[in-house]
Amino acid sequence: MDSRNEKSRKDNNAGDRCESAPRTALVPRGNDTFSWIILVLAAVAFLVNIGDLSRRRNTDTVPPSPSLGLDFPEIKGYCSHTTPIAASEFHQRQSSLAKVLHGLNASAYIAEPGASATFYGNLSTSNWWLSERPLLLIVTPESTSDDVTAKVSVLTPKFETTRAKMLPIPFKGTVEYTEWAEEVNPYEKVAPMISSTSGTIFVDGAIRHFIVDGLQKAFPLATIVTAPPEVRQLRERKSEAELELMKCANEATLLSIREVRKKLFIGIRESQARAMIAAALKSTGLSNGECLTLFGENAALPHGSGTDRALGISDFALFDCTASLHGYGSDVTRTVALDDSKIPPTHRALWNQVHGAQNIAFQTAKAGVVAKEVDRAARLYLSLSGNDKYLTHRLGHGIGLETHEDPYLNGGSETILQTGHAFSDEPGIYIEGKVGVRLEDCFYIAENGKAVYLTAGVGGVAESPISP
Repeated sequence: MDSRNEKSRKDNNAGDRCESAPRTALVPRGNDTFSWIILVLAAVAFLVNIGDLSRRRNTDTVPPSPSLGLDFPEIKGYCSHTTPIAASEFHQRQSSLAKVLHGLNASAYIAEPGASATFYGNLSTSNWWLSERPLLLIVTPESTSDDVTAKVSVLTPKFETTRAKMLPIPFKGTVEYTEWAEEVNPYEKVAPMISSTSGTIFVDGAIRHFIVDGLQKAFPLATIVTAPPEVRQLRERKSEAELELMKCANEATLLSIREVRKKLFIGIRESQARAMIAAALKSTGLSNGECLTLFGENAALPHGSGTDRALGISDFALFDCTASLHGYGSDVTRTVALDDSKIPPTHRALWNQVHGAQNIAFQTAKAGVVAKEVDRAARLYLSLSGNDKYLTHRLGHGIGLETHEDPYLNGGSETILQTGHAFSDEPGIYIEGKVGVRLEDCFYIAENGKAVYLTAGVGGVAESPISP
């Protein structure tokens, strides 16, 4: 501290001396044109030299970045052979729904464009966006002496009728369209479309509240409730066709992560790696691909910190990637290292613990097991090392037409695992300010009651941080 004060006094004295010294003629006087020219040229030369020095310093301290390489020929078109769900499967879904409705003595099932309307009528928000004007898909059961069949109807704004009739809704019969003009109550127009306005009407769980309120006011004697588990299970339990799409989507996502890892380098930024993974996902034939990309301590917050960190030599890189294939989603997470990374041994130990927790949860998941027990198994494993407190979220979620959907693998879920159920298995350890590790693969319950990873076709779970 004394030496700094002494230096400060010397600097101040020097400044005083400069102020009191006689001033020399640094600026030309009068019409000395030649001197002015010399002064300007000297100033320009000085600025050029400063710029060159700055550039040389930047070159010395930051090595030029390798080309990002956004071309991925090894995985190009990986899912190009797949086809959307066939019309015959939509017919079966509608028939199954009608029979469940009839068995529960419900008069109708109503959904807006979204995942459930996509499941029953190929009506997604990509071909009909939501607005304040309701467009509703309505499925009602029609019974005869020996069978129950489905009737499919659409309530549409009158001025949108032509466009509504262009929607590709698969149905064996003729879809009925009911118009509502803007000066009338649209919900009162639903009455002729259903068998009873005084019984039970099921609505999709994602339907907006103002629509439920409107239906309830229009039919005060009806019981309007969210569809029960008997209905939800029709969508929760995946068919073979659905699983085939989900397998390809998840395989392609994992292959994309593996290819991008090969192109990473020390100093690359999260945004650059994110662009690489988006390009890789697109090349496989997937759509809506995106990837949460977190380096080092940024991964200690499960959904990131909003910065653009450069990858350090001791950092893990976490990629949590999703995409879709004909409407069906993927969800794969890998925490990786480069071949020349120098990961601290304590961080590598955390990776191993997360890997073990993922495996024990997978081994626990079987038909007939309660969902919360799968979540519990992962936490018990992590508790052996005292790290269960760092698993701050549920173990997993259902996946299908939505990346996150019912049922869930959490500590409070009483859902019984059944064949066709599909879940993510994604334990993690998050130590804020230090490190975050997460591994995620999705699995389904096969006909034999055992869990099978959707990524099994390309090797399944990670082997190590450098072999994802």
